[in-house]
Amino acid sequence: MSFIILSYSRIREFSLIYPDAKEPLDRWYEITEKADWESISDARQELPHADAIGDCTCFNIGGNKYRLITKIIYKKKKIFIKHILTHSEYDKGHWKDDC
Repeated sequence: MSFIILSYSRIREFSLIYPDAKEPLDRWYEITEKADWESISDARQELPHADAIGDCTCFNIGGNKYRLITKIIYKKKKIFIKHILTHSEYDKGHWKDDC
């Protein structure tokens, strides 16, 4: 069973501001939508730079230029896109309250 990803609109909005992020974010979406992960270990098999941070999973996007912060509920096969950030925005750490 594949994942339901909520919400693609965040990818679309971020890509309008950072057009070079669209292709790697769409690639992440395609991989993740078809995935059948049961844990962070499974996610790392396909996306080796996935990191668990609290209740969130962080993905490096576009050669580590951007960070995609998600909350993955493996048993329900749902992924919530919490934040998409530039590397400098990520470094500020404001997103950590959601994790």
